[in-house]
Amino acid sequence: MKNVDWDNLIPELKDWNSGKGIDPESWVGCTGNFQLAAAYSLIFWPDFTEMDGMVFRGKMDRETLNSWLRNCADNRQSVERVVNHIHISSLHHHGCPDASVERLVFLGNVLKEIYAAKLAAQFPHRNFVVELYEPEDEDLREYQLTFYQNHAS
Repeated sequence: MKNVDWDNLIPELKDWNSGKGIDPESWVGCTGNFQLAAAYSLIFWPDFTEMDGMVFRGKMDRETLNSWLRNCADNRQSVERVVNHIHISSLHHHGCPDASVERLVFLGNVLKEIYAAKLAAQFPHRNFVVELYEPEDEDLREYQLTFYQNHAS
């Protein structure tokens, strides 16, 4: 990734190696674990479920889908948009001390690229919109990623 201010995103990097610093990949190698990496795979390369021409992140069952369709007046794009949204700050516990606008925007944009790539690869003949919502008031709880099909194209 070009032009990323890693020292701003991960201030701890510059403290490693007797103050000489460390790159992000080496830092992960020193501080991460495989349990987290396995769990993150569900976020960074999600499973998609197709049902009635709609696509959802994770699992979807008939009863839940019918309920969403009723709640959204049978607007399939609205159903996909709402069901597929993720609050970026909710990827970790409420009040996580290292949440910041910069980190949520960075992560949200990375996820946006990943989801667009996976949706295009898995459903090449469909037109998806992948959006990152960034609130004007910078409320950390409101940064959201979502995707839905653009049926107008």
